[in-house]
Amino acid sequence: MRILHTMLRVGDLQRSLDFYTNVLGMKLLRQKDYPDGKFTLAFVGYGEESETAVLELTHNWDTDSYDLGNGYGHIALEVEDAYQACETIKAKGGKVVREAGPMKHGNTVIAFVEDPDGYKIELIQAKGRED
Repeated sequence: MRILHTMLRVGDLQRSLDFYTNVLGMKLLRQKDYPDGKFTLAFVGYGEESETAVLELTHNWDTDSYDLGNGYGHIALEVEDAYQACETIKAKGGKVVREAGPMKHGNTVIAFVEDPDGYKIELIQAKGRED
């Protein structure tokens, strides 16, 4: 068994695709409209679905926003340099909600960014790069 994807409901599909592809550097792997169900699925990721887990962005055509609730945590991405990743994300219009730095009670360098729908994405600096 392996994890295939994580699904996020998004209010504006194009805005979310712009964020995940242009700001975070993922690729749009596939997209399909389901007119009878009034929704679109778009899959994004850093590699092919056959090789790595991806994100499924679900856009219900009649819903502009969602209440994230308090049960959702975050998506985690490994980056080579969390400090540089934050600068790059900000330069591309992304929102950094916790600047890069050591985590509480440890020395792993992390940061948090937020997608257009308010989902948190943790950036974890690759081991051996703690500053």
